[in-house]
Amino acid sequence: MNQTHVDLIVIGGGIVGCSTALQLKTAFPGLSILLVDKEEQCAQHQTGHNSGVVHAGVYYQPGSMKADFCKRGAVLTKQFCAQHDLPYKNCGKLLVATDELELERMEGLRLRCHENDIKVQTISAEELRQREPHIVGKGALLVSETSITDYSAITRQMVSLYRARGGEVLFDAEVTEIQESERDIRVVTGDSLIIASYLLVCGGLMADRLAQMTGIAVDFQIVPFRGEYYQLRQGLWSIVNHLIYPIPDPDLPFLGVHLTLMVNGSVTVGPNAVLGYKREGYGRINIKPMDIKEMVSFPGFWRLIRANIGSGIKEMVDSLYLPGYLKRVRKYCPEITASDLQPYPAGIRAQAVMNDGSLVHDFLFAESPRSMHVCNAPSPAATSALPIGEYLCNRAAEKFGL
Repeated sequence: MNQTHVDLIVIGGGIVGCSTALQLKTAFPGLSILLVDKEEQCAQHQTGHNSGVVHAGVYYQPGSMKADFCKRGAVLTKQFCAQHDLPYKNCGKLLVATDELELERMEGLRLRCHENDIKVQTISAEELRQREPHIVGKGALLVSETSITDYSAITRQMVSLYRARGGEVLFDAEVTEIQESERDIRVVTGDSLIIASYLLVCGGLMADRLAQMTGIAVDFQIVPFRGEYYQLRQGLWSIVNHLIYPIPDPDLPFLGVHLTLMVNGSVTVGPNAVLGYKREGYGRINIKPMDIKEMVSFPGFWRLIRANIGSGIKEMVDSLYLPGYLKRVRKYCPEITASDLQPYPAGIRAQAVMNDGSLVHDFLFAESPRSMHVCNAPSPAATSALPIGEYLCNRAAEKFGL
């Protein structure tokens, strides 16, 4: 077995792992750091399958890591894109209320924006129609600080900068074993053994499994939720001027089917949120027996299902029945028809669920003596990637005495 010795290993080639590796190498240039990922290139999972939205931080509990990291991350992402000439467009977001219940929830979101110090403006139905002639609603919130970018391009730039600083990368290397001792930590990938002093894991969809490999007794499991998108036909790419979002159910972390402007000029519709039967299931048929067995063996999964049976069935039905999916977007954009929706790649949300069936709403971290793990980092992790990397860098310096 081939052996490699480094000071520190970072597992995970998504935007969070690459941000962390870059900031560690920048802060500690003398450290030998190896970035490891099982794919042949970076950003192949959540990073490369999201809407590209730079969130302002509207939805997150005041004082939470998500609220803090998202707000700071939006500023840092804009700066990073400007510095490296990467795609970035400030288009703003309209959260549209279509009935009385949503108007009530809209007011709650307006107050949440003020609590999180986010600029927000209440828009009347008439002004909404003036700003967006193809959108109908009883009112809306305008969040002008919301933008769009290309997170895959950002991640590739991070890897390039990391390499330019002397950082090493090992792609196409799936981690199969992690052994931690008082002396070192050993990571096995195929026929290679990597021996390091410390380990940082940003494993996304595999976060729980990698934590368990390290010997951490986790009380959660990653449950994948598949987000299915469509793309509007090209003739409708100018149908909206802002990102158009529905008012979300405050009890669920999923934001509903929305119209999203993309940096390439296209417009996507989605996502929904259906249970995934394969952690990396981006195709039309997505079943992996091992993933299903692990999921149904987890008590928290059944508690989650029981608590959300109604919304879960609706999501599944509308996934299989296009008119049901279409109805969600037609309630605020009635001009769109089924023939306007074209296929578009799905994404997978890596959602940590606790043993009691509750969803983990904030970012979640875990540690062993020689390792640190990002255990829950779904949206807005891409927006928050630079602050998360900064947090891990500072924590590693403190914990490991770098």
